[in-house]
Amino acid sequence: MEMATAKGTRDGPSAPEWLVTVPEGASVAVEHEAARGARAAWLASRALAFRDMVLGFGGRVWRIGADDPRRAVHGLKVGLALALVSVFYYTRPLYDGVGGAAMWTVLTVVVVFEYTVGGCVYKGLNRAIATASAAVVALGVHWIASKSGDKFEPFIRSGSVFLLAAMATFSRFIPTVKARFDYGVTIFILTYSLVAVSGYRVGALAAMAQQRVGTISIGVSICFATCALICPVWAGQELHRATARNMERLAGAVEACIEDYFAAAAEASGVKQPSSKVEGYRCVLNSKASEDSQANLARWEPPHGRFGFRHPYGQYRNVGAAMRHCAYCVEALVGCVRSAETQAAAPGHARRHLADACTRVAGLCARVLREASGSVSAMTTSTILDLAVADMNAAVQKLQADMRALPSTLLLAEAGSAEPAASTAPLIMDAAQLFTVTSLLIEVSARIEGVVDAVNTLASLASFKSADEEKACTVRD
Repeated sequence: MEMATAKGTRDGPSAPEWLVTVPEGASVAVEHEAARGARAAWLASRALAFRDMVLGFGGRVWRIGADDPRRAVHGLKVGLALALVSVFYYTRPLYDGVGGAAMWTVLTVVVVFEYTVGGCVYKGLNRAIATASAAVVALGVHWIASKSGDKFEPFIRSGSVFLLAAMATFSRFIPTVKARFDYGVTIFILTYSLVAVSGYRVGALAAMAQQRVGTISIGVSICFATCALICPVWAGQELHRATARNMERLAGAVEACIEDYFAAAAEASGVKQPSSKVEGYRCVLNSKASEDSQANLARWEPPHGRFGFRHPYGQYRNVGAAMRHCAYCVEALVGCVRSAETQAAAPGHARRHLADACTRVAGLCARVLREASGSVSAMTTSTILDLAVADMNAAVQKLQADMRALPSTLLLAEAGSAEPAASTAPLIMDAAQLFTVTSLLIEVSARIEGVVDAVNTLASLASFKSADEEKACTVRD
């Protein structure tokens, strides 16, 4: 390091400059060290991000299995079924018995095995019946085509594929066929087309069809045995529990909504964090697709427990429809309550005049729904349910009487105040929100009676036992 001499400028002498002598190649080494450090930091950050991603994914997977362990069991059941099917490949005598068509057994297990017994039976029977019927039709068309001569045989085969595929595809638009046999129609089209096309070049068509039907029957049987005998999940029971659970959620939503409204209105700020129970009605509104699917699958299930042949699974749809009819009104009630939190609150004396009656009606509405839920859950008729409905109707009549007396109450309160009479109109306008909430609550109570009627119909069709008979059976057991 040397000190350079100072050179003068027009502005005067400049300060001395220091010159640093750097060995050749040292600057390149410094740059490499800096790049290596940056690369190491980047790799460390990527490794930490990958670790966090793996841990987060593992945590989500664990929560899914912990919420419902039957999902993990379902995966083990599918693995067991495929392991049993693989025996036909790994064991020479069994492979010789089914021939190269053993692959159809594996495919059958993969596409047929479902989470519920009803879904497995639905797909299995549809696949077996559709395969057998398509094979029989293909054999018949093959016989007719073989008798018509070489000139017309290709036209007969192609025409049969066209007509049967067009007719079967159109049948899928029929609601009954769509709901119960849609998968079977698809398999019929696939099987017939494969057998008809391949059979034109294969002489032993009957043997090929027999092998295919046999291997598919083996796969379906393995699916049935594994799904129904090892920790079975019944679609009928899932539908039954979901119906009772939705009633509980709807009851909590009605009760929490009214409580939040009057609690928020009583506070000075007029704002209160809504309860999480208020959102329970959304589960009811979104349950239609699940209910329809489970009701269709439950019809295919064999008798189990208290769910025998011809159990009225269709009535659960009517109960769900009645609950959704009520949930739509609850949704309007929740929207009205939330809009009231951002607007001027109703007069204090008006709230006090209706608060007790509204809270009582909401509580009795929730009680009726919970009694109906308990009746469905236990599959017993409830004597308390009719009394709860009577109490709810009496409370609604009292609330209506209080509403009719509210205008005169407002006028008396205004007459006793020091404000001029010109403020009466705004006072009534502020109370309009309270009138709307009360009217919607009365409508909810009326729609709850529709839910009770649907539950009573279900109890009659399913032959629910009375509570006394259930206790007697429990004592005998």
